[in-house]
Amino acid sequence: MLENLGQQALINIFSHLFFIGIAFIALQALHFDKLLRGNRVFQARLLYVLLTIVIGSTVSNFFLDYLYWSKQLQLLF
Repeated sequence: MLENLGQQALINIFSHLFFIGIAFIALQALHFDKLLRGNRVFQARLLYVLLTIVIGSTVSNFFLDYLYWSKQLQLLF
């Protein structure tokens, strides 16, 4: 039982890191400098990092929920 929890924790960590990385790459296509005021470099970078984490974590949670639900389908029959 504990091995299963450890494996699931490892999958969750790697999933979150993977999708945060994908979100970081995807957000580089946007030009945030045109949307933000000048001389706000720190705030712009902080916003960029927070958006990356939020989007990556949300997509990862969706993926992990879908994976969990698909494993639970076998209990239906």
